[in-house]
Amino acid sequence: MAYDMESEKSQRPDITVILPVYNGSAFLARCLTTLTACDYRSFDCIVVNDGSTDGSGAIARKFPVRVLDLAGGPFGPAYARNRGAEAARGKILFFVDADVMVAPDALHRTAMLFQEQPTLAAAFGSYDALPEAQGVVSQYRNLLHHFVHQNGQSEASTFWAGCGAIRRSVFEIIGGFDEKRYTTASIEDIELGYRLRQSGYRILLDKGLQGTHLKSWNLYSLIQTDIACRAIPWSRLILETRNIPDDLNLKVGQRMSFILAALACAFLALAAVRPKWLAVSAAALLGVIALNRKLYAFFLRQHGIVFAAACILLHLLYYLYSGLSYLYVWLDFQLRRMATFRPIAALKSAARSVLNEKF
Repeated sequence: MAYDMESEKSQRPDITVILPVYNGSAFLARCLTTLTACDYRSFDCIVVNDGSTDGSGAIARKFPVRVLDLAGGPFGPAYARNRGAEAARGKILFFVDADVMVAPDALHRTAMLFQEQPTLAAAFGSYDALPEAQGVVSQYRNLLHHFVHQNGQSEASTFWAGCGAIRRSVFEIIGGFDEKRYTTASIEDIELGYRLRQSGYRILLDKGLQGTHLKSWNLYSLIQTDIACRAIPWSRLILETRNIPDDLNLKVGQRMSFILAALACAFLALAAVRPKWLAVSAAALLGVIALNRKLYAFFLRQHGIVFAAACILLHLLYYLYSGLSYLYVWLDFQLRRMATFRPIAALKSAARSVLNEKF
């Protein structure tokens, strides 16, 4: 169904789509093609070219979009999105990555959400269940993201900028993405979501708001990204804010799965010396499978038993390196606290407080 642009403008909030890109020529044209073909017409689009050297800017200029070139980049997606927001005209800022093809109804759906829910500050969706890259690692990573978001709480505790929107007024009040802290692709959107919730704003996970992820993964890029760009910075954010929401990747079952995965590996190593520990290792592994049975059944339905078995191994690996990353950050956090703790000064301060109260 086609929508009349003038009619939309008169009754729905205008949207500015902000798409940061750095050397994204492989997918940019396809992403902009699907975006400009959306069935909602009351929007404009800003492509923020973050110092690309592969012709991404020239590709973007072939489409009816505004191109904002950042000389001297790359400065990172947080910085690029903030510059796009400064140039935006719409009341709603819709962020999308340069390797995501949004569904035809994505913008219309977003406009309706914000119109029908005046108290809504932000909303985001998920990747769909049809990732394009066909390798096992690529399918696993993208389908895992889809499943986690599709099974998350609708009243969300975080934000995702791969396909997500926020009221421009709220974005400006909250200060945008933290471009000083996150100078490369990281958890800048998650951190923004934390600030939104801490400030009392409402975020919605709309499971029908979807896009196809075009990115291809290999084992190295998967582990490197998960550790350096997600697990470590997210662990730091958790410890700083003391906020571990029981949602998405941080559900209690996920934390229990890490413990069981670690025990399974530890007892498997012990079994090399004492075979009786093999049964304990197997029991811990069965515990992980039981806790994640819905996810593994989803993998099975998607591509069969061989794929599901490979995904279980990759998921066990994920629990191990993510959990170890958190332990590393926790230990570093405690050591830093100890290094800054001055017991003599603390005792003097406590004594002064007692004396002031008595006299």
